[in-house]
Amino acid sequence: MQRYKSSEGQHLIYDSYDRLLVKWGVIYEERDIVTSYGSTHLIISGSPTNPPMLLLHGTGDNSAMMWIYNIQELSEHFYIIAVDAIGGSGKSEPNDHYYKQFDQSNWIDELLDSLRIDTTNIVGVSYGAYLAYHYAIMRPSRVNKIVCMAGSIAGSQIELMSKMMRAFLPEAIFPTEKNVKKLLKKLSGPNYSVFENDTELMNHWYYLLKYFNNKSMMHHKITIFDHDHIKLIRDKSLFLIGDKDILSYYSKSMNRLHEHQLAYKIITDTGHAINHEQSELVNKEVINYITGTLMEQIS
Repeated sequence: MQRYKSSEGQHLIYDSYDRLLVKWGVIYEERDIVTSYGSTHLIISGSPTNPPMLLLHGTGDNSAMMWIYNIQELSEHFYIIAVDAIGGSGKSEPNDHYYKQFDQSNWIDELLDSLRIDTTNIVGVSYGAYLAYHYAIMRPSRVNKIVCMAGSIAGSQIELMSKMMRAFLPEAIFPTEKNVKKLLKKLSGPNYSVFENDTELMNHWYYLLKYFNNKSMMHHKITIFDHDHIKLIRDKSLFLIGDKDILSYYSKSMNRLHEHQLAYKIITDTGHAINHEQSELVNKEVINYITGTLMEQIS
């Protein structure tokens, strides 16, 4: 399966990716790790003497775009490993085995083993939030704490699909510049200007919607976990959800967090792009939670 709809589109995405990395404003290293499922691209920043932290982006995103407003502060406190999801729109390159028999937990095992990291913290957004709690459930001994942003506990495949269709259609099918802006406003809270005011960021998102084949990420399956599995993350997880997030903030989603007794905070006037829209607040929440200092409840 081709990840990009054209070679021209791939070049536009990669060139824009590199320009976004320059805007990170930190010292970083790009590294490719060969796994059973292909080559996984990492962006590493911060001192290796700091606690490790995996950063996991969403389905249609990549690391360069996702962490542009978070990396400076997080890399001061943690050894950051920002992962381009294999099969996604970043620089990771899947092989045939990925398309035949992909296992998310084994994939992350191989990344951590290659980096010689036994235990890590994980921060994820949207699908990355799911992957964070998935790995914490499957490999509890390898995860210290997780922060799940713009994502809740999956209830059913039908529920997930209906929410995705409501959020992204019809604009994502017809990714004109006008529709890209319309979709952005639908997904965001009132602070969507953090995208609109950054030309490179807007261009990159437009390229992803226009040229990336989202079907390439379909091998990242969603597992519906039962209560006994979910309770394994009760003491090591924090969920951050925007009150304008049409994908995560709704009654069934919030009820599941209550039922499983999971810690969460609601960030006001914030949509699905939570770590872009409220970067300063999110950075503080992540740092304080991982380092053991919880901020006051936000409501």
